[in-house]
Amino acid sequence: MSSHNIKISFPKNLLRWSKKNDRNFPWKQTTDPYKIWLSEIILQQTRVEQGTPYYLKMIALFPTVEHLAKAKEDAVLKAWQGLGYYSRARNLHSAAKYIVDELKGKFPVDYNGWLILKGVGPYAAAAIVSFAYNLPHAVVDGNVYRVLARCFGIETPIDSTEGKKRFSILANELLKKKDAGRFNQAIMDLGATICKPSSPLCNACPIGKNCFAKKNSLISSLPVKNKKVKIKPRFFHYMIAHSEKGFLFEKRTGNDIWKGLYQFPLIEATKFLTPLQLSSHQIIKNISSSTKIKIIESLMSKQLLSHQKIEAKFFILHAKKINTEKYIVEKKKHIKNLAVPKIIDQYIKNFIH
Repeated sequence: MSSHNIKISFPKNLLRWSKKNDRNFPWKQTTDPYKIWLSEIILQQTRVEQGTPYYLKMIALFPTVEHLAKAKEDAVLKAWQGLGYYSRARNLHSAAKYIVDELKGKFPVDYNGWLILKGVGPYAAAAIVSFAYNLPHAVVDGNVYRVLARCFGIETPIDSTEGKKRFSILANELLKKKDAGRFNQAIMDLGATICKPSSPLCNACPIGKNCFAKKNSLISSLPVKNKKVKIKPRFFHYMIAHSEKGFLFEKRTGNDIWKGLYQFPLIEATKFLTPLQLSSHQIIKNISSSTKIKIIESLMSKQLLSHQKIEAKFFILHAKKINTEKYIVEKKKHIKNLAVPKIIDQYIKNFIH
């Protein structure tokens, strides 16, 4: 079958398959742009199984864009805790304020209008307008790249400028314009459930008869990606210190991971330091001016992020006097209300009761 004929049969076969294999998620039962926007931001870089409970929690806590806009950032980050990529939550909160304050609570009604919002890129904008308004904009995410690369035998790297352009053009050529929302959902579902990264279910694929990769044994080779992610190791030393007023915390600032979240006082180094090496650090002196300071190592933990490997050790600091002036002090019973990184949350749950 020619490429032209495959392009004609592709949407027909895909939509026919979708009628019988539609995945039932709460955000698929609505055309409310707020709920669809929220789901799309949550599902960026997050599996559906993990994202669904967060979606339900966010809708319960912030049922409208006005509720989200009026919420404090700490409350939004706490609701997001454990989902990772916290810039998504901060951008979501910022965009909600923009919608309420600048757009008078009215959502954009076209693709370009959504692109103006913080945290909304081409993929999210296309998804939102097609699902909420059935506008003819094709979505191109990881699932779509994989389906198209395999079906049409495209070896252009998906992380190249040329590749992104080529896949976008093809996706829009295939798009069923009058049924854009359902087409977009169907092709993403196909990639998620059938045309999986490994061990795809080719025999159940509605377009498998015309799949270039299947015919040429190239399934494991497509799609092509140029860049390999370099993992940067980081070594964190958390100081657990408390006075009669409570435990010491600080808020992460700057353009780094976990911005806006709370943590125990942190010493970062290029390798792990011993308690003796830590005892002369300025941060330890900030915490206590006592000459008798005892630092006890209590636990080591790891967390792998997309580009970083965090290795953390927790140290209990004993001193006659704890200085609280430079830190946020939280009573034990209030610690659970803080938005903290996953690695801190695990320590709190296991060791601070």
